[in-house]
Amino acid sequence: MKLSGNTILITGGSTGIGLAFAERFIKAGNNVIVTGRRENALQNAKEKLPSLITHVSDLNIESERTALFDWVTANYPDVNVLVNNAGIQQRFNVLKADAKNNWSYFNQEIITNIEAPFHLSMLFAPFFATKETATIINVTSGLAFTPLAIAPIYSATKAALHSFTMSLRHQLSDTSVEIIEVAPPAVNTDLGGAGLHTHGEPLDAFADGIFKGLAEGKQEIGYGTSVARLRMSRDEVDEHVANMYKAMKNTIE
Repeated sequence: MKLSGNTILITGGSTGIGLAFAERFIKAGNNVIVTGRRENALQNAKEKLPSLITHVSDLNIESERTALFDWVTANYPDVNVLVNNAGIQQRFNVLKADAKNNWSYFNQEIITNIEAPFHLSMLFAPFFATKETATIINVTSGLAFTPLAIAPIYSATKAALHSFTMSLRHQLSDTSVEIIEVAPPAVNTDLGGAGLHTHGEPLDAFADGIFKGLAEGKQEIGYGTSVARLRMSRDEVDEHVANMYKAMKNTIE
């Protein structure tokens, strides 16, 4: 992926990983558009990065995803990079989850983490295929490879996005569109709620590491503890998942 001269759309770009990516892309000489549901968060992001272009959009609504595609391509026709970064994480005990009366709560994780990036990728891919160079970056997780049992839906959605990304890469291999997967470890952000990831990798160090991988032309980029997980054997995965559950199961009991 060329790191400058792009017009880039980042979903979930008002805070956390998305905003850290936006900052680095801007410094590298790109035009950056970020979208999110919270107007105040987008305003705060723009105060930090004045050249940032912001747009309020609820990607859990199908019509708003289509409207976002139409707005971006009409107003910024040079757009050639999509970063599917928006995501949510819910930790719960399936024996205590009220799936009968509260399924809509759990389903939000599926819509945000699977339906939205799938739909946006399929909207932008044909448009990008007309460009000289273009890139779709899907932000999955180390948990796509070694699920965290206390976050079962999140882990499954990221595994689905990993699989989709692989298929997308093959289908677009004869086009100008490059497909990149970023698989973060735990990063010190508010994903899942404030304070849950304070043990994670420092955000700036993580973002710098991912940009190093982009500069090196990698198609699948991990960082820190997620690097080894991308290539674990099945036996290693089973052991890792069991150990992580033993260490963390008390947090959902």
